[in-house]
Amino acid sequence: MTDIKAVVRVEHPDIVLTETVCHDRSSKVKSISEAGTDPTSGKFFYRVKSSDFRRFEDGLRNDHTVGEFERVIETRDGEAIYSFEYTDEAKILSPVISAANGVILDMENDGNAWIISVWMSERTELAHLWDYAQQNDIGIELLRVNEYASLGDTDAGLTDSQREALLVAVETGYFEEPRNATLGDVAADLDISQPAASGLLRRGIKRLIVSSLMDDSEKPPD
Repeated sequence: MTDIKAVVRVEHPDIVLTETVCHDRSSKVKSISEAGTDPTSGKFFYRVKSSDFRRFEDGLRNDHTVGEFERVIETRDGEAIYSFEYTDEAKILSPVISAANGVILDMENDGNAWIISVWMSERTELAHLWDYAQQNDIGIELLRVNEYASLGDTDAGLTDSQREALLVAVETGYFEEPRNATLGDVAADLDISQPAASGLLRRGIKRLIVSSLMDDSEKPPD
């Protein structure tokens, strides 16, 4: 069996935050996959760069895919962390990917389109995402796919602890949207602290991305 990492480009006006990034063309929006949200809160976290956060927030107020939002923190380098609640009108791809035994590793906008990095246990599972896209008139393009031996057969650069943490997170529903488990739930299953669990997940996701999505020339030194 082989796992895959796929990078796809999707485009549709009902994909979450599309209307906002169209309103603020300077904005770059990137998901924070390791954010420890409460699964009952319905909040999702993104890292945002913009030349004018007032314009970005004007876009949020008029975005039919966004309900409540909050600028959680703003950094000195022109970035901010936002939390969002999605409306019922939003098209959310993560449930489709989760149902196909996959995980979204990364999501960021490319103009009014979105570049999504996905891990799936089998290449054939990508068909579910394509079926959903066709049924909902979503433009979709496969940019890149890498195959490698299953996590059960190789470490993919992961430590045993990182692999265990990632598998527990998948099994408990930590990566689903909305989440079915908190970071605390994952930590409890692993019998470690929440900061330790967060570190394992963050480093494990980074290792998976480096090992499967980056060329040798792009990989950072160990």
